[in-house]
Amino acid sequence: MRAFPLIVAAVLCGCTGSSSEAAAPAAVAGDAVVSQSATAIQAPAPVPAELPDVLARVNGDAIGKADMERAVQTLERANGPLPREQRDRILRGVLDQLIGHQLLVQEVHTRNVSVPESAVDARIAQIRAQFPSEAEFEQLLAARKLTIDQVKSDARQDMAIGKLIDDEIAPRVVVKPEEVADFYAKNADQFKQGDAVRASHILIGVPKGADAAGRAEARTKAEQVLEQVKAGNDFAALAKQYSSDPGSAANGGDLGFFQQGEMVGPFNDAAFSLAPGATSELVETEFGFHIIRVVEKKPGRTISLEEIQPKVREYLEQMKRQEETDAFVDSLRAKGKIEVLI
Repeated sequence: MRAFPLIVAAVLCGCTGSSSEAAAPAAVAGDAVVSQSATAIQAPAPVPAELPDVLARVNGDAIGKADMERAVQTLERANGPLPREQRDRILRGVLDQLIGHQLLVQEVHTRNVSVPESAVDARIAQIRAQFPSEAEFEQLLAARKLTIDQVKSDARQDMAIGKLIDDEIAPRVVVKPEEVADFYAKNADQFKQGDAVRASHILIGVPKGADAAGRAEARTKAEQVLEQVKAGNDFAALAKQYSSDPGSAANGGDLGFFQQGEMVGPFNDAAFSLAPGATSELVETEFGFHIIRVVEKKPGRTISLEEIQPKVREYLEQMKRQEETDAFVDSLRAKGKIEVLI
């Protein structure tokens, strides 16, 4: 399966699409995950250690070494250095994406697909909003040797490709109710949820690498907070005042619902052993010392078709969209002249 990621999002945010040999995407349905296995693939042809200046030509347009390097840098920002044993497979997949992308760019020009400048400005505003400040946005552009005009140009091109694909395949991306029901029936085990607990906690954190004295100091502080809890002081207020968990302290320590195995061992065991309304003694984990209060428990269940239907439909639509996009690009590939030079 090939995917053609939006260049702007990939370059600025480190997001990437799948390579041509990657497994099919997974659909997250509540706490259920439905996945499909990848098909077997042949070993890729070796890629030269030193890449030439031109890697391929698509209807005469060159795909260069710089294009590959930019794409690989994006992959590595998101996933770390390429594994040496996977280099050939990954680079072949990246090149396949670059060829597919170039075919789409050419088709955009052939059909004279355009995007309103106001829509491009809105996309840039969305990208900017992902950064804490304008200064950090500009710093990232400088670090990646990009100008705002280049980013706008890439955004304009990507949006035009998106419009082209929507116009071409949208009429064929239709999921019937019986397809949703059939998928649900064939993947019933994937929609089962285990027992769940909603809990709050107060974490007295221990810095990574702290010595015995530092850990003992944290325990003493945790014991003092626990005494206040046992004395009837408001748990949420104490969490806001003392907890060092940035994800829950502002919410009074509330962690929401979680299932068996989602938390680290000692925390998980303590939470599932407590009755609703009960508070634990100190629970020690790698993060420090926790005081846990269980708010509610829910028994395991199977998510109903009615409840999960919108997400299953969305997943199947995404799958069909990808299949139709692949077929469309394959049609462009079949009538084009593709020269792979490595």
